Amino acid sequence: MNHPTKPHWARQATCVSIGARAILIEGAPGVGKSSLALGLIDRGAVLVGDDGVMLGEEHGALYVMPHPNTRGLIEVRGVGLVTMPVAERARVALMIRLEASAPRHIEVAPRIPVGSLAIPCITLWPESSALVLRAELALKYHGLWEPTEI
Repeated sequence: MNHPTKPHWARQATCVSIGARAILIEGAPGVGKSSLALGLIDRGAVLVGDDGVMLGEEHGALYVMPHPNTRGLIEVRGVGLVTMPVAERARVALMIRLEASAPRHIEVAPRIPVGSLAIPCITLWPESSALVLRAELALKYHGLWEPTEI
């Protein structure tokens, strides 16, 4: 069994896994992180965590796991906390920040430090009607490649 090379730490973010790759979603409270995650789940993604996840580094990659206090729960506005199946572990391939000041387009995703690693980060406008598709395309064109092993 693989063990992380550094201890796990908590991060306030929502996260889904598409295949073996994870998208961390960050933004201000109420901006739509859970809504984006639900849209991606509707298209086949699997919840890792909502509003809190555990991160760890291993063999030069960043991995995400459900936070034990919120494992399997996602907030659905107007409905409440809903239980969902979870991905137990996935490699972080992309961070998406939901902000009204998102650029119109980019050539290359900037990388931001997370732990001791640099992860591609895309800023998307949260009010877009095509936000779910934009997130999937961001993963396809700017996310780190799928790992060969987990």
